[in-house]
Amino acid sequence: MFPIIQNRKIRMAIVGCGRISKNHFGSIEKHAENVELAAVCDNDADVLAQHIEQYEVPGYQNFEELLKSEQIDLAVLCTPSGIHPDQAVLAAKYNVHVMTEKPMATRWQDGVRMVRACDEAKVRLFVVKQNRRNTTLQLLKRAINEKRFGKIYMVHLNVFWTRPQAYYDQAKWRGTWEFDGGAFMNQASHYVDLLDWLIGPVDKVQAMMSTTRDIEVEDTGVLNLRWRSGALGSMSVTMLTYPKNLEGSITILGEKGTVRVGGVAVNDIQHWEFDEPKDYDAQIYEANYDTTSVYGFGHPLYYKNVIETMRGEAEPETDGREGLKSLELLIAAYLSARDGNTVSLPLEY
Repeated sequence: MFPIIQNRKIRMAIVGCGRISKNHFGSIEKHAENVELAAVCDNDADVLAQHIEQYEVPGYQNFEELLKSEQIDLAVLCTPSGIHPDQAVLAAKYNVHVMTEKPMATRWQDGVRMVRACDEAKVRLFVVKQNRRNTTLQLLKRAINEKRFGKIYMVHLNVFWTRPQAYYDQAKWRGTWEFDGGAFMNQASHYVDLLDWLIGPVDKVQAMMSTTRDIEVEDTGVLNLRWRSGALGSMSVTMLTYPKNLEGSITILGEKGTVRVGGVAVNDIQHWEFDEPKDYDAQIYEANYDTTSVYGFGHPLYYKNVIETMRGEAEPETDGREGLKSLELLIAAYLSARDGNTVSLPLEY
């Protein structure tokens, strides 16, 4: 169904040269034998000029001009979240594959629109979920797949980070409903992704949210969840932690096992106990790692799957439909917080 690229490098363009783009530039460099940076795009002329000089590639302030002028295989969207849908649809129109940063969209129907446009154009849509590749979470996923917990009873996630007002003041789109989303949709998006990826389909969501910073969206909130399996859980998120990022964690309590992965960004397995030991249990301390970044180190590993998929050697780990799962959870949480009720999933039948 999808075209396969072989016997040459995959040509990529980075669209949006802001905060997260450095992870993508670094990933392209690490996979230089398979991919090449063909162009960059940013609407800020000064930022664009810096990246043209640094990477010695053509640069464009207008994304469609890039698509018209350059022969690229994959557009990497590092732009504000609310812009992703229109840019993905535009790329599909030019038969260009799409990789989008999280969240894929800020509205449910926009996410669906992206998937449909790429399906119709027969191009790939990849949604970046690099935290899934973290060594700690890979071990946790393995334990769940092997059903070591037995029946999972309860799950709790904490995201206790800090984003001062100066962070939101960096750009007008930050902290807006249309382009950014709040603490759950933006900063804690990868943790919301764990709710479905690790535990399974969610049945019901209850949420309460509040705003302290001078922004449109929430900077603090709590979720209660019920999974279709019967497991219950909760999630606490705030960007108001003093004085710096404190914790990004997940705790799973099951019939035959208890695990807590903590640290500032689920980078430290703090408790790992099951009724039956396995040989890889000795690896848990090796899996722990120090990090100064909440992004982790998963981007190059994510790129590896994208490359293998476009070579026809693998299936995508997180395509558009997989991306819709966490977007659906996010929208359900916002609907619940707005209306003060319990939201059942799926949103559409």
